[in-house]
Amino acid sequence: MARKTGYVWHEQYAWHDTGTHAGVYPAGGFVQPFQNFESPESKARFAGLVEVSGLIEHLTRVPARKVEIEDLLRVHTAGHVERIRSQSESGGGDAGDGFSPFGAGSFEIARLAAGGTLAAAEAVVDGVVDNAYALVRPPGHHAEPDQGRGYCLFANVPIAIEALRAAGKVKRVAIFDYDVHHGNGAQKIYWDDADVLHISVHQNQLFPVDSGMVDETGGGTAAGTNINIPLPAGSGDGAYWAVVENVVAPAVRAFSPELILVSSGFDASPMDPLGRMSVTSAGFKGIAERLLGLADEVCAGKIVFSHEGGYSPVHVPFCGVAVLEALTGIETGVQDPADVSFGASPTRELADWQQDVIEQSAQLARALGMIID
Repeated sequence: MARKTGYVWHEQYAWHDTGTHAGVYPAGGFVQPFQNFESPESKARFAGLVEVSGLIEHLTRVPARKVEIEDLLRVHTAGHVERIRSQSESGGGDAGDGFSPFGAGSFEIARLAAGGTLAAAEAVVDGVVDNAYALVRPPGHHAEPDQGRGYCLFANVPIAIEALRAAGKVKRVAIFDYDVHHGNGAQKIYWDDADVLHISVHQNQLFPVDSGMVDETGGGTAAGTNINIPLPAGSGDGAYWAVVENVVAPAVRAFSPELILVSSGFDASPMDPLGRMSVTSAGFKGIAERLLGLADEVCAGKIVFSHEGGYSPVHVPFCGVAVLEALTGIETGVQDPADVSFGASPTRELADWQQDVIEQSAQLARALGMIID
């Protein structure tokens, strides 16, 4: 079934400068200058394949715009916003954790990234498009109220949610984060908010190493609205599909949101330098197909994907186009060359030890009333 899919990309996202780090390490001494893992390459090449494949002809372009300062302040402290702004105007700095460098002008680009996610969400909520993908940069799911972390300056998805809520367009929202790293930002922001369901599936204790455990379920009256599924390294398509079918879908049905926002990171790819998972491009497409069916069931199809991580310039474009094929219902004929090896890998199958973690998360959610059989 063909759908009307909104698409956000702005060339300025590729201009966010993360320096000449060698991966995550600053150049100098015995560290030869190279580029940061979080570089423009994977996102710009994703945007390039969208165009070269012809898929761009089937997408509805949604213009990105910068969020206002008041939009940032609904989620972040004034001190954090001012630190990013002043460093950006002074030539650059770090988002807050010592491993998230940025150059001159990145404050404005980060506002544009949050605004791209907001514009995509508005287009879906207002009925301009059926669903949307915001290919934005810098990412946002590690950013906490008072600091940026893990390459993230501002929390793109929560900023979009809070702007929609302030405008009276939505009240109850579900976030599903399948980036290989834990969605600590949204977890912290919505820890005590019973009207936002946050579900994160990630590699166990990868980053941040001290968050994303099964027993982190939310505070006060929001207990149960934060669900973590920390999968063991090596988990692939079958494990991720089982997470959606056995945890995400029943929890979202019980929560009954008006909108689903997806933190879409492709660093669970087997080719990613910052993860050790085995999700193929077909695996990501399968996740998207299941989420679309869920959105049709619970919130009239209203679902928005906001780009997060994914650091393989070679593989991310194929993963991204596969997800856009699911969103649009259009088959491009693009073949992922990595399927020659990864497509036949036994790591694609759900293993018993992966199922054990999924069931543990499901049982806890069930005990807290977030899954109703």
